[in-house]
Amino acid sequence: MRRAAGYTLGVLTLINFLNYLDRWIIASLLESIRKSELHLNDTQLGLIGSGFIIVYMAASPLFGTLGDRRSRPPLIAMGVMIWSIATTLAGFARGFTSLFAARATVGIGEAAYGTIAPALLADAFPYEKRGRVLGIFFVAIPVGSAAGYILGGLVDQHFGWRAAFWVAGAPGLLLAMLVAGVKDPPRGAQDSVESGGHAAAVGAQSGGMAAALHILHNSQFLLAALGYAMWTFAIGGLGYWMPAFLERVRGMTHAQATVTFGAIACGTGLAGTFAGGFLGDFFLKRTKQSYLWVSGISTLIAAPFTFVALTSPNRSTYFTALIIAEVLVFISAGPVNSAIINAVAPHERATAVGLSVLVTHLFGDVPATPIIGKLSDATSLDRAFLIVPVAIVLGGVIWCVAAWRGR
Repeated sequence: MRRAAGYTLGVLTLINFLNYLDRWIIASLLESIRKSELHLNDTQLGLIGSGFIIVYMAASPLFGTLGDRRSRPPLIAMGVMIWSIATTLAGFARGFTSLFAARATVGIGEAAYGTIAPALLADAFPYEKRGRVLGIFFVAIPVGSAAGYILGGLVDQHFGWRAAFWVAGAPGLLLAMLVAGVKDPPRGAQDSVESGGHAAAVGAQSGGMAAALHILHNSQFLLAALGYAMWTFAIGGLGYWMPAFLERVRGMTHAQATVTFGAIACGTGLAGTFAGGFLGDFFLKRTKQSYLWVSGISTLIAAPFTFVALTSPNRSTYFTALIIAEVLVFISAGPVNSAIINAVAPHERATAVGLSVLVTHLFGDVPATPIIGKLSDATSLDRAFLIVPVAIVLGGVIWCVAAWRGR
């Protein structure tokens, strides 16, 4: 069982790495696409980023329900194949509509994977290890995103932006085959009333709309998801527009901007995500709300450093502040997902993850990328970015309130 769980964690983390590489590679290509024969403005580029997220969040509740009622590995494999093919097709775009359609289709594939994988991992590992397990799984957010920036920037520099989509899309077809060896553990197998709290005690095996309505009446889940939405607004806005910001505002070359930000995201993400998983599990001995407390406090501390990183003209100052801010922000990645999973019953987890995807993206990065793009067209990108620290503060406050109420 340990070997099976380890294989599951390894394969799903590797796929999650590719998930975020495919998701964020477009951020490294924005300036090249804007200057290409497609002739897109910042508003259109922002809408392309939102197109993927809109489809992703709309499809996630459906796949969440399927993930609670059907065999999970085949659904995951299907999702990986769909998003890989869609990423490849983006390299053949001939205008705004075709590029928007290709990137939007990526959202279908990622919804099939992103909603089901965390729930499957929760059933493969015991309650007291979930912070660390999901910390490992979600370390793919910064590392995969960083790989997207670096790979996209380097391939774009030597072969053009279209080739970057082709290189990113192909490996997914191979990874989908590895899912054949993933076991589907019984739902709730690792839970007990003593260890799982509310999640195990409720334990309802209802599915579909009944499960969704039950979850939406769970105030702890809703607050965790709303805080996650503000976190996603900030991360989504920064991740999508930061390479362009470094080029336009900080004067870096295209390759410098993508590789530098990718390296920062990778290093800070590894440090922050592993630290968050450890801290969440460590303080679980003192309070059942440790995942929310760790997320809320670290996010609030990150806000002033984010403001300095976006406003200071001094190179050493803004890079130092950016590194500190990203470490603190990424601390939340594992703990908040653990909090969402533990807030509901075992047979509602994939549905809950699907609903959290809907909430977090509806109020998070769906509006973030076009809002920043629109503000940039109206004023400048550096002024548009000032909305990000505000979102970080709101996310931290909501999580702290949730932790306080959950005592």
